[in-house]
This record gives sequence, structure tokens and C-alpha cells, in this order.
Amino acid sequence: MSTAVAAAPAPVAEIDLSHAATDQILRRLGVVIGIGALIVMMLELPAVLVQPVYLARWPEIHLVSGYLMFAVLAIVSARGPVRAIRRAAGTAAVIYLAAAAVTPVLYSVTYIGSFASWPYRGLAVGALAAGLAWPRRVAAVFVALLATVAAISNVLVIPGSSMWTLVGDITRALGVAALFLWCVVYARAAAERVDREAIRQRVRAATVAATTAREREGARFAALIHDAVLSTLLEASRSAGSTPVLRRQAARTLEQLEQSRNAPEIDHFDAAATVEFLRDAVREVDPELPVQVSSRGADLRLPVESARVLGAALMEAVRNSLRHAGTPGRTVRRGLSVTIATGGIRVVLTDDGVGFDPARVPADRMGITGSILGRMRTLAGGAAFVESSPGAGTVVTLVWASDG
Repeated sequence: MSTAVAAAPAPVAEIDLSHAATDQILRRLGVVIGIGALIVMMLELPAVLVQPVYLARWPEIHLVSGYLMFAVLAIVSARGPVRAIRRAAGTAAVIYLAAAAVTPVLYSVTYIGSFASWPYRGLAVGALAAGLAWPRRVAAVFVALLATVAAISNVLVIPGSSMWTLVGDITRALGVAALFLWCVVYARAAAERVDREAIRQRVRAATVAATTAREREGARFAALIHDAVLSTLLEASRSAGSTPVLRRQAARTLEQLEQSRNAPEIDHFDAAATVEFLRDAVREVDPELPVQVSSRGADLRLPVESARVLGAALMEAVRNSLRHAGTPGRTVRRGLSVTIATGGIRVVLTDDGVGFDPARVPADRMGITGSILGRMRTLAGGAAFVESSPGAGTVVTLVWASDG
């Protein structure tokens, strides 16, 4: 069992906004596919109701059950969580496949004059649901299976069908299903490209802002050195001893230097600038450490001084992992996740190294007690947690919340 050392609790809200375009297209496609499938069901219902009773068992129940999950998909896409949309779409696609597979069991033949069974006519909605639910390769395999099953079951219930009819039905079904699947896959890929470009733009803007801030701070500090420090040294060189003017000028210079150190040009970092700041801090210690970012709100305003404390604690945590987590002949895997929400941030560093017992760490070991827990304890709204046990790796969590 792992042991945890904590500085102070400070929960951070979690609202994921890192895939805005992807989430939006999933919702819109889910609503359209769900409503479209229900429209197809209503159009198919009259043809199903006129099937000879002695040739079919509950045809209307068969039809409704095949399309019912699409109503759930429409509702979930409009009101539910994004992660539930894909599950609803996958369930709808699987149920539609099952309905197509059992068609020959329920029907001996379709009504005279009909060229195809309803699962075959409407297989496009199953392909659309599959494209919404799964990655493109999984969806492609499923759609190929759906088209084949629908074509085979269709041939079994259509009078006068032959092997050539089956080949033609499968070819037609694959072509139609592939077309509709491509539409969904292309829409999702476009949304993902939009999200990636938005992230790149935010990172680029944060980098430019950080560079500009450093340049301004450097210019301001250079001017201070020139106007205050050098003039004070020059006055000291001209005076044989300490004079009231020299003492006043020296005191003013020290005051200006202190203000320059504690009052930066920029007071707060937004979400993008915070991520870039923490990335830079980590790169100074371990350039190879992978960083996973989840941006959960655009209204974060992290004070620069708080960012410096957080960055310093994070750097010490990475250094500790590099120094103590390794064992000879084994590569230690490390990962860093940064979760940013409106009004808060959480940073989690993990490794699968040798681990340790936090309760046995000496009080004078500054790496954990002072440089990590101590730093975060002095930060308003800050907290730190160290969880570890021998042989089970280590997890260091740093959090900050604006409400303190």
C-alpha cells in the first residue's frame, strides 16, 4: 500500500475544453444521425406493416428495435456528456447489425413487389453510427461486416435471388456504406485538425508573449542598471567617504532593484502561457520528459509569482526522480500531466522507479520537505502531495486554486 504526504488540500474543478471542435462535430453528427435514422424508420414502417402475417413474426417490433437506439443517440448527443455519444453510436450500430442478421429468421420472403428488406435499404445509418463510434480502421471493418451481413440476409428473403444477385448486393452495399462512412470520418478528421491548429496557435501566442515579456524585463533591468547602479558606483568613486547623497542614492538603487525582482512587467499568466512556462521549467531539468496537457478553461489567471513557485517545486520533483528513482539495468518511465481549469491547475509527475516510504524520509531532507511540500505550503491556494511505496514508483501532485 502506498503512503502519501500532503501539504494541504486544494481541489481543482475539471471541465475539459481541449477538444472543442471535435466535441462539437460529434454532437452535431450524433443529433443528425439519430434524427435521420428515426425518419428512415417512419418511412419504412408502412412497408413493414403490410407484410403477410403468416410469413413474419412481429415485423414492427423488429423494425423499432433496430432503430430505437438511434433515438437514444440523438438525445445523448444533444444533452449528454461527450464521452457517452460514441458509446451510444456504437451500441446503435451493433444493434442494427444484429437486426440485419436475424432478418431471415423472422421473414421467409418480403412482401411481393419489394426489392429489398429494410435492413439492407437503411444500412447507411448503421455505417454512419459506426463512423461516429470508433476509429476509422475499426469502423471500416465493422461497416464491411454490416454490408455483407445485410446483403446476405436480403438475398435470403427476396424471391428469385441468385449468386449473382448476392454479388451485386454486396458490391452495392459496400459502396454505399463506404461513401457514408467516409463522410463521417472526414468530418471528424477536419475537426481534429482544427483542434490541433488551435493548440499550436495558443502555444505560439504564449511563446511570443513569454519572449516579449523577457525582452521587456531585460530592457527594463538594463535601463535600471545603467541609470541607477552605475550612477551610484560613479558617485561612490568620486566621493572620498560616505555622504548623505551617496547613502540616499544607494538606498534608492537597492529599493529599485528589489522592486525589479519582485514586481514583474506581467502580473498573471493565462492558460497557454502557464503551460509554456511549465514546459520551459521541465526542459531545464529533463528535456526528454513527455508532457500531457489538458486545457480545461480559458479564464485561468495564475499570478507570476505563483507560477514561479509552482515551477520551482516541479523542477525539484523532476530532479528527485532523476536522482533517486533509477535502478541499474532498468529504464525508469516518467510522465507529466498538466490539467488547467478555470481558476486552478493540477500538475502530476509520475515514475515507475524504486519508490520509497515517505514516512521514513528525514525531516531535514530538503528535496521533499522544503523544496516541494514547503514551497507549495507557503503558496496561497497551493498544495502538494507525494505518494510512493518501495517498488511501486512515485506520484507527485502539485495543485493551485485561485480561491485559496
